[in-house]
Amino acid sequence: MNSKIIEKLEFKRITQMLSDLAVTEPAKKLAQELLPVSDYKTVLNNMAQTTALVNIQRVKGPLPLTDFVDVNASIKRLHINADLNAQELGNILLILSIVRDCKNFLSAIQDRELDLHAIDDLIDSLLPLDDLFNALNRSLESDGTVLDTASAELNRIRHNLKANELDIKTKMEAYLKNSSEYLTESIITIRDGRYVIPVKQTYKNKFGGVVHDQSASGQTMFIEPEAVLSINNRQQQLVYEEKREIHKILKQLSLMAQEYIDEIAADAHTLISLDFLSAKSLLAKKLKATEPIFTENNEVDLHGARHPLLDPNKVVTNDIELGKNFDTMLITGPNTGGKTIILKTVGILQLMAQSGLYITAHEGSKVGIFREIYADIGDEQSIDQSLSTFSSHMDQIIKIMANVNQDDLVLLDELGAGTDPEEGACLAIAILDYMQARLPKIMITTHYPELKLYGYNRLRTSNASMEFDVKKMHPTYKLRIGIPGQSNAFAIAEQLGMDNTVIIAGRSLMSEQNNDINKMILRLNQQTKDAEELTNQVHKKLKLCIALKNKLQAGLDWYNQQVDHQMQLTMAKVDKIVSDKRNEAEKIIKQLKQQQHDNGQFKINKVIEAKNAFNAIENETQQLAHNKILKKAKKKHDIQPGDAVKVSSYGQTGVVTKKISDNQFEVQIGIIKVKVSGTDLDKIVSKKAKTKEMVVRSGRGIRTTQAKAELDLRGKRYEDAMVELDRYIDSALLNGLTVVTIIHGVGTGAIRLGVGKYLRQSKHVQSFAYAPANEGGTGATIVHLK
Repeated sequence: MNSKIIEKLEFKRITQMLSDLAVTEPAKKLAQELLPVSDYKTVLNNMAQTTALVNIQRVKGPLPLTDFVDVNASIKRLHINADLNAQELGNILLILSIVRDCKNFLSAIQDRELDLHAIDDLIDSLLPLDDLFNALNRSLESDGTVLDTASAELNRIRHNLKANELDIKTKMEAYLKNSSEYLTESIITIRDGRYVIPVKQTYKNKFGGVVHDQSASGQTMFIEPEAVLSINNRQQQLVYEEKREIHKILKQLSLMAQEYIDEIAADAHTLISLDFLSAKSLLAKKLKATEPIFTENNEVDLHGARHPLLDPNKVVTNDIELGKNFDTMLITGPNTGGKTIILKTVGILQLMAQSGLYITAHEGSKVGIFREIYADIGDEQSIDQSLSTFSSHMDQIIKIMANVNQDDLVLLDELGAGTDPEEGACLAIAILDYMQARLPKIMITTHYPELKLYGYNRLRTSNASMEFDVKKMHPTYKLRIGIPGQSNAFAIAEQLGMDNTVIIAGRSLMSEQNNDINKMILRLNQQTKDAEELTNQVHKKLKLCIALKNKLQAGLDWYNQQVDHQMQLTMAKVDKIVSDKRNEAEKIIKQLKQQQHDNGQFKINKVIEAKNAFNAIENETQQLAHNKILKKAKKKHDIQPGDAVKVSSYGQTGVVTKKISDNQFEVQIGIIKVKVSGTDLDKIVSKKAKTKEMVVRSGRGIRTTQAKAELDLRGKRYEDAMVELDRYIDSALLNGLTVVTIIHGVGTGAIRLGVGKYLRQSKHVQSFAYAPANEGGTGATIVHLK
């Protein structure tokens, strides 16, 4: 596709919106470089992939993706047998973690009746690499932090480091306690990696040891006391051993990663592709766009089309067609009436569709797949307007005429403008005849009355106009196909109060041809009004049909309620039968006991009768107990909003949020809401969550508080969310919590990124990671506190 059309139609603004919705930097770059293609199969495949992600996003939300560093540099280093650093290996761990999350996420989706064949290859190419993942996960955090569990030797060294550091602090604190009069401050600090105390200059020889630094004024000497020299030396030795062991661990992990170079690169590439497609689905949601239908003959039939860069609450939608009944459309109408926007709307929706993006039009809209889209839109003029505008237009049109063919779409704004009206109109007609002979699809805007007749007389050509409300004196921005724009100069002048004799004189000067054109337009307008009245009548009848349908639905709902009521009555009768049979059984037993008491023995016939009665009661009771219809009905009526349930088809538990109908419920599973049949639900007896009281000692004594294990930041402003997060972490630490959950949602990702940044910088956080897919996924972060 030529670069001129990309610039003219501002397609880069669309790709920037797409880039902003991607998560990873490589996917953002792919979005910014996106261009439309003309190959039919490629376009269909690209759109099918977008649709697959749209369906996934609709059913379960966006993929659990997070940003990771481009892995290409690490792959190159592995190819030359270089060791990776902890951050590079942590990045590979992050990639494999995302692969596992996406694999699980998509596996759950595939169990649903969704057509995901377009991304089957991508799903199959996700390789979890369990051995490498387990080794990395045991040794590292995704940020490159090496864990104690990386090796037994590292665990031993770090244990000794902590013990030795405790010895140093104990001895140093003794100096602070017993020798405070010799110190400028009662603090322990570090110089050159060794623990020191700030000693007044006059007492620098009091503690012996080594002077490592002094203050700018020279009044404070930072001294490592002689008593802790050996312990500090041991600390330095242990630090060296730790670094050596970490280097050894990273080398072993790098050697292991070398065995999976191609698989790691493939995983990263697949995640970037999925991120790119996910951004397309998110853009469709943001623009409230729909999937277009592609035509092989380049027919365009848009319903409720609107320009994607205009405010959807203000823009006027239009039905636009081209290529079915006519191949050329000539649009006339007043200045600022919206003619140019119609051209740009058709052009940019075509570019979006041929780029695999949903379009801002109603469902069922059709688009073509054009080899090229040519456009001459807007003025590129200077002070010499008449010459510069005309020359600029002609230069663009000559280039279009040299290359156009039957597979192209041509958009021309104000064809022939900028020169003598008569010459311009004749030239415009000649240009149109030339282009039409090459059979492209053409849309032009013009003011020339001669072209109105052209659109009326030529085959496969149609007039169209932008409606103008003469009474209100402003355009309506509605496109009317089949009717040329009527000249409103006299009507507007009359509305503004022009003398009637001037209006009459002016109309008498109009040529007979122009009068004929205006009469034709008036006749067409009348026909259009008649057609609109007929359409309104059809719509009224349609509304009546819809109302009737609603009444029928209400009647059906009433019928279902009556069925349920009868079922309840049946259940009550069943309960009464069981109760009566139980009473009958007790009566038989009582009679037998009385007989034994009176005679000391049972009569054989009475025993047989009693046995038969008991068997009959048992059979009836078992039949009632195993009646599936009654069991299902009872289970259905037991479920109410707020109940905890298990969804059998998903194998997941959730909470009923809404009763949609008698046998359909809305259930929230994690952060996702799904519609489920009542027969697919098993009620769970809920237990009240128990919150432990944490006893926290402070400088003021002992206090007890209720510790909450999660914080919900959804719906909050970024600054407020960060302040609340900071306060919550302090509260959690005071309450002795070690694991908390931060619920931030997915949304635009701002709060999620802010939470990650805060947690990485907090010295109180030991580690953190996104929650499992069934507990919120990327919408929540689980934090381990120190």
